[in-house]
Amino acid sequence: MEKVQSRLDRLGFKAGPPGSEYGPELRMAVWAFQKANGLPAVDRVDPPTWQALSHPERVRPLVPSGGSVRVEIDLRRQLLTAWKDGRPALITHISTGTGKPYCKNGHCGVAVTPTGDFRAWWRTAGWTSGPLGDQFYTVYFNGGIGFHGSERVPRHPASHGCIRVPLHNARPLFDMIQTGHQVYVRRPA
Repeated sequence: MEKVQSRLDRLGFKAGPPGSEYGPELRMAVWAFQKANGLPAVDRVDPPTWQALSHPERVRPLVPSGGSVRVEIDLRRQLLTAWKDGRPALITHISTGTGKPYCKNGHCGVAVTPTGDFRAWWRTAGWTSGPLGDQFYTVYFNGGIGFHGSERVPRHPASHGCIRVPLHNARPLFDMIQTGHQVYVRRPA
């Protein structure tokens, strides 16, 4: 598994600390890689994934004219790409809004992650707690909606509207994306 982990890291799919165990960090990096390469996100490095690791698809921007440092969120594939100097610096599996109504701790609404062009406007370091749950290294870009680390990042939309990222990717994203950087949220066909 160290070979897979090393290859994914070189391609921008952060797989967590080096090691040979197929743990949660590596599993979510494999999911992101599979989704970026048009493969189903499965819980193993299957033959199509091995083949794609040898000849990966080039990660293409959702917004080719975007800033040199930016975040692009693909709601269809549940994939976030952080760009730096025109190159994908971090690509991660995510979980976004379910699209369903919710009521939690007296807050009710519809769990939607809105599409559009935004800018990071507020950042909170470390763990914070709010009425809808705990968040780790949050970058807000649309009112109370942001991307943040979460202990639960399933393969399907499961949030109240925020973009959940694996815990091991939250701090690197927070360090890279500063106030004013662009955030693009799209639902490609």
